[in-house]
Amino acid sequence: MFFTIPTLMTWTRIVAIPLIVGVFYLPLPQETRNLAATVMFVVFALTDWLDGYLARKLNQTSAFGAFLDPVADKFLVCASLLVLVHLRRTDVFVALIIIGREIAISALREWMAQIGASKSVAVHMVGKLKTTAQMVAIPFLLYDGVLLGVMDTGVWGLWMIWISAVLTVWSMVYYLQKALPEIRARVK
Repeated sequence: MFFTIPTLMTWTRIVAIPLIVGVFYLPLPQETRNLAATVMFVVFALTDWLDGYLARKLNQTSAFGAFLDPVADKFLVCASLLVLVHLRRTDVFVALIIIGREIAISALREWMAQIGASKSVAVHMVGKLKTTAQMVAIPFLLYDGVLLGVMDTGVWGLWMIWISAVLTVWSMVYYLQKALPEIRARVK
């Protein structure tokens, strides 16, 4: 099901990437660019929850949708991290940890699926916590200002992105440990 409502919503996350990146090249005040990028990121990130909900509610789940959904999430997060590195709002080291983990675990999941052991690297709570931390940190760092006159989102975002990096490493170790018996069996 290539053109279902949930799948189209997933595609919007991929389409959002040049919009979020492009807003920082517009001749607008920095605060306006920050706000626009933040609002877009939050709206498009919410489609991740909504497309899954609608797929189940409308009985429009598909193998293609299950493939595209995490790809769209990873594209959105990685592109946003690269923007944040470019803007010097996060460290290159953090971006490398997060992006490197995404590549490694995606490759591991693909390999495990090929050998019929995908259940051993199924999504776990640590991975969900990592994603939640990222989805809070990124808009805070994109906004990079004082929210409601009391919260410095740059400071909170920096803390959250480092927490996300720690959870990223933790989740990668978890998935590798779960896959290790299969890896050992195949390497012998």
